[in-house]
Amino acid sequence: MADANQQVPPHQLGPVQFLLSNKLETAMWLSRLFTVYCSVMFILPVLGPYAAANFYQRALLANALTSALRLHQRLPRFQLSREFLAQALQEDSCHYLLYSLILVNSYPITMSIFPVFLFSLLHATTYTKKVLDSMGPGSLMFVRNLLDKLTANQQNILKFIACNEIFLMPATVFMLFSGQGSLLLPFIYYRFLTLRYTSRRNPYCRTLFTELRILLEHLIMKPACPVFFRRMCLSSIAFISRLAPTGV
Repeated sequence: MADANQQVPPHQLGPVQFLLSNKLETAMWLSRLFTVYCSVMFILPVLGPYAAANFYQRALLANALTSALRLHQRLPRFQLSREFLAQALQEDSCHYLLYSLILVNSYPITMSIFPVFLFSLLHATTYTKKVLDSMGPGSLMFVRNLLDKLTANQQNILKFIACNEIFLMPATVFMLFSGQGSLLLPFIYYRFLTLRYTSRRNPYCRTLFTELRILLEHLIMKPACPVFFRRMCLSSIAFISRLAPTGV
């Protein structure tokens, strides 16, 4: 009777069965890992500059695929309407789908690959932990420790990503005047930046804008700051503030 009443522990799926049972999540996980790999090969150009440029495009295309899959997961029913478009533009996955398409054919710079690299790394962390759990609770502890450190520093990483998003805006202007960017690139990227500023799920871009303004105002109000430089900074702050979306 004791054996009959004893509860049988639930059957745990192996790693292969777990991956096959979550096909969409697995596809996004693999595309994120590929994005991380291509980003590292671009940041560390061990195969030469030509191969690094190819890895830059592959990283952005892989990120576009991940973003499209994530957007489909969030909004599975596509509708050709203004309401659906407005709803899609509120999704972070749509923002980075546009980001990848904007920069995939631009001149490769390291600043533009960091957001893609770090977002893919962070988002792959959670699913990697689930894959490791399917292998056993004590499997690959050094990988688990590394993933725990990434999770513990998530807030700092998200702030660094927001910093890259912001300073890439003047970088696109410099690329235009140096002949390495198109005329439309700064205007299209400005639209992306406004979407990030108004993001509901990720307020770090908006928060960092505020922190940078407070820091700059604190520095230029010191007596040692030249008057002409203070006026120039105040004019720049006022100009950027006028460009910020309203009603956030």
